[in-house]
Amino acid sequence: MARILVAYATKTGTTEEIARAVAKSLKIAGHEPDLAGAGSVATLYGYDAVVIGGPMYFGRIEGQVAKFVRRHSGALARLPVAGFIVGLAPVSGDPAQIAGAEKVLAAALAPVAPVSVAVFAGRLDPEKLSWFQRWVTKKVKSPVGDFRDWSGIAAWARELPAKMGL
Repeated sequence: MARILVAYATKTGTTEEIARAVAKSLKIAGHEPDLAGAGSVATLYGYDAVVIGGPMYFGRIEGQVAKFVRRHSGALARLPVAGFIVGLAPVSGDPAQIAGAEKVLAAALAPVAPVSVAVFAGRLDPEKLSWFQRWVTKKVKSPVGDFRDWSGIAAWARELPAKMGL
């Protein structure tokens, strides 16, 4: 049984809910996951692996992801790491948009080389956005709703221990 940190950044709670689902799948697989906001993690001591995720808004990942990687770069270099990004790219079905989200995630995780990455569809609730974000969302005709694929999230999480060598 491995101790795995599932760290996340979130603005509206969507990414936290996905991180909880990842942690639940890891627990069902017999591991000991800890769930924490990326900004609250003081040390990675005692962990066998790390999963980190964050949301993407307007082509940028939440800044806490990169800050987490910089703050813990030494420990992350010695641990297996997986990462996920949450956004609307998968909703479009456009391979270029999905590849763009993967590049944003890779840049935030650099120089860490993750053993697995995922781009998950999120939830866009205009009521949780600022007036400016709502205006932009309408202007670009962004899809609104909950697009999360819970079975796909669980399947990705179930594969992590093997990919992490745990």
